[in-house]
Amino acid sequence: MSVYSSLGAERPALSVPEWQAAAWCIDHTLLRPEVSRAQVVQLCEEAAQYGFACVMINPTWVSFCASRLRDTPVKTGVVIGFPLGASVTTAKRLEAEECLRLGADELDMVMNIGALKSGDHALVETDMHALAETCHQAGAILKVILECALLTNQEKETACRLSLAAGADFVKTSTGFSTGGATLADVALMRRVVGDRCRVKAAGGVRNAADFAAMLKAGADRIGTSSSVSIMRELGATGTLGATPSRSAY
Repeated sequence: MSVYSSLGAERPALSVPEWQAAAWCIDHTLLRPEVSRAQVVQLCEEAAQYGFACVMINPTWVSFCASRLRDTPVKTGVVIGFPLGASVTTAKRLEAEECLRLGADELDMVMNIGALKSGDHALVETDMHALAETCHQAGAILKVILECALLTNQEKETACRLSLAAGADFVKTSTGFSTGGATLADVALMRRVVGDRCRVKAAGGVRNAADFAAMLKAGADRIGTSSSVSIMRELGATGTLGATPSRSAY
């Protein structure tokens, strides 16, 4: 199958195998609370083997992953205020600062969902802006998790606009720990609202190559999944990298 067949210019402009171009769009994810060190080692080895954009892990593993991935193009991603988003802004900011100090390159923060649903847009934007400022000062990027399964379409649109105003680099569909994951409708809505002013990440429930291709077609730039390796195998991956992007390319 051709993952990028309908995306035209969205496909990375390097002459590489189809599976490798797809790999650069994946955040290789392992966020379960019972994850062991051996599983994190495997996560990092797989990310380096296939050339995924980043690994996405809980804060306790940041230093470990950053060290193991130092000589690869794979970035270290971490979740902040996860999975509820209900921590106070100062706590989220301190968590972000510590993760950046330990070597994180990308931070996925959970929006304050209750504040949004209460109509407290100032608090939501302030929360996001604090993290965006912290990330950008360190040369890192911020993805804001909206948890779309808990929002109305109007709330999703509002959350996207507040994310843009706060300086987020991505808006993201889901934590994968709530009542639902990414949907094509949500990805399309988010892309319509943010346009080319920031990027879109789909996460939660993307388990095969067909799901992956559909999310990209709907407007996603990144896919967060724990099924990364099986998706690569469906795409005919050899696991042998050719040209690779720099650590800042994606």
